[in-house]
Amino acid sequence: MRIRPLAIAALAAPLVASNVWAQGATVTGDAGTTLSVAPVTDFNEPWAMTFLPDGNLLVTEKSGVLLIVSQDGEKTEVSGVPEVAYGGQGGLGDVVLHPDFSENNRIYISFAEPGEGNTRGAAVASATLVQQEDSASLEDVDVIWRQQPKVTGEGHYSHRIAFAPDGEHLFITSGERQKQTPAQDMDVNLGKIIRLNPDGSVPQDNPFQDQGELAKTFWSVGHRNMLGIAFDGQGRLWAHEMGPRGGDELNLVERGENYGWPVVSNGRNYGGSDIPDHPTRPEFEAPEAFWNPVISPAGLVIYSGDVFPEWQGDALIGGLSGRAIIHAELGEQEDGTLAAEAERFDMGARIREVEQGPDGALWALEDRAGGRLLKLMPADAD
Repeated sequence: MRIRPLAIAALAAPLVASNVWAQGATVTGDAGTTLSVAPVTDFNEPWAMTFLPDGNLLVTEKSGVLLIVSQDGEKTEVSGVPEVAYGGQGGLGDVVLHPDFSENNRIYISFAEPGEGNTRGAAVASATLVQQEDSASLEDVDVIWRQQPKVTGEGHYSHRIAFAPDGEHLFITSGERQKQTPAQDMDVNLGKIIRLNPDGSVPQDNPFQDQGELAKTFWSVGHRNMLGIAFDGQGRLWAHEMGPRGGDELNLVERGENYGWPVVSNGRNYGGSDIPDHPTRPEFEAPEAFWNPVISPAGLVIYSGDVFPEWQGDALIGGLSGRAIIHAELGEQEDGTLAAEAERFDMGARIREVEQGPDGALWALEDRAGGRLLKLMPADAD
């Protein structure tokens, strides 16, 4: 196991920014990059988005609404969304396309699912997206994965989804539901990253084959609340997760590794008590970058487009409490880590999601009621 020093991102210099964007508005990062910001439309608590082959977007709203949205803001609601447990951090979550969407029209959605006795848990379903001229629906909805067990509370579902580059496996982030200790418990799937076949069956080459049936679904363990997961151009899996009071992490996720929560963290408990830092327990995998104070990361894309050639292969992260978009450079750093913050763009609002558009533009969703869809381009783009 590699033992790495830790990277602490420098605090961004204060920026003058407005969260009332208009056509022609710009935002300048603390390293001097200036972006144009164009608002497209707004939503009621948007959570995730993905692009369809025709250039339209699928956008989720926490209350249980799935929308098809054109790049000029026209919306069509999709019927047939499963019942969601809406409240706190719970509701409708992520949305991604099956790698063969052009042939099968299948999509995957995650959501908080109600249970018995005031309990809830994350779930992932696949469904066929049927589009008519003026309507759309989900059909043949099949829940392929659930958090076990369902528990009380309305936090730390995580339930972000990503397909491996070869399309053969589906990865799901499963938060520890603010219960902490389940992250190290091999008998529950909370606080884990899950690896499945696209139909929900379990790959026989997953790493934990001798620790019980449920553990056979685990790819990595010891996680807290992971609201971003993405593969880079080298096929490496990255995920970020919220720390407690400090210690937000960006991790290179490796097969069968343990990332230490709640035994270690570079933050402190909310009550102020100390948690041992990662270097004190080298048997746990340390983050490639971490943030003190926190940025509350949400949404993650590894950029591969041509609009921002200097960003190719790097991570773009939304910040909730950070009210920013963070550009993190991925690659060997002077301290031996593989990631470091390169630039921060003060957006003046909580950023819930970031995505790369078909033309290479960067798209972002603001959080909460009235959260807007924003398109970002280089300020000097024609």
